[in-house]
Amino acid sequence: MSSQAASLTVAPDPTAVAPRRPAVSAGRQPTRVSILLATIALVIALAWLATTASGLTASSRLGYWLGVVGGCAMLVVFLYPLRKRVAAMRGWGAAKPWFVLHMVCGFLGPLIVLMHSGFHIGSINAGVAMVSMLVVAASGIAGRFIYVRIHHGLSGAHWTLAELQTRIGASDAQVHSRLAFAPGVEERLHAFQQRLAHREATAIKRICAFLTAAPRARVVRKQCRRELTIALTARAAAVGWDRARYQRALARSTQLVDDYLDAVRQAAQLAAYERIFSWWHILHLPLVWLLVLSAITHVIAVHVY
Repeated sequence: MSSQAASLTVAPDPTAVAPRRPAVSAGRQPTRVSILLATIALVIALAWLATTASGLTASSRLGYWLGVVGGCAMLVVFLYPLRKRVAAMRGWGAAKPWFVLHMVCGFLGPLIVLMHSGFHIGSINAGVAMVSMLVVAASGIAGRFIYVRIHHGLSGAHWTLAELQTRIGASDAQVHSRLAFAPGVEERLHAFQQRLAHREATAIKRICAFLTAAPRARVVRKQCRRELTIALTARAAAVGWDRARYQRALARSTQLVDDYLDAVRQAAQLAAYERIFSWWHILHLPLVWLLVLSAITHVIAVHVY
């Protein structure tokens, strides 16, 4: 056996890579976002079709009670922020069910109010209330997507790079151990991490780093897969692997690279998402108060005049 074959023989066995641990992968987020947005659009379209077909109006009995139900649903939305801020309410169960209720009512409430109005804007005060409601609902949907980028689900704890890598079994030590047979891959992964972890001097460079993180990850992923294929083909020929074992080793090594890149990219973008989330809070709260005032004005106007 040649010296090259001997060195490959003593390298760690890629087929022994530990199975991937459950985690939230940044790579799946775009698919989830697309599915959710498509579902929201479909539900709104069905509601519009049902309202149009039935000729529902705000002045009808059904239309009136839909307005009451939609308004009550939007009041329920305030229970979640109250639970976080009122000490007496913090012991009322886990945060997750409250947040789910907050999101569901934050979508269904405006949708029911839209059906109540027949998807038409009547008076000026109704128009202000309607526009305020739609802006707040859209802001809430945007805030939800930002929130899951920087938190552990609904627990409120922030992600960190070390934690992300540990959760998905892609720490630096594991990469060094499992990919020792392909040192070029290790170098590319660590270089990618260093480039994204580096704090750029200017805001423009930070924005560029944030926006180009995903394209950079795709380039590095393609380069690493090519090098893994070359290294594992040589090793399979040297130690006599059959095709099934080669495919398992390639799949597991590739998964480790993908998980590592996803973890580094997601963690590198944390700071930017946190800043966006803080800006979202500054914008969202005044919109909520505008909605409350316009809704109260609308209800008074309807019942007085």
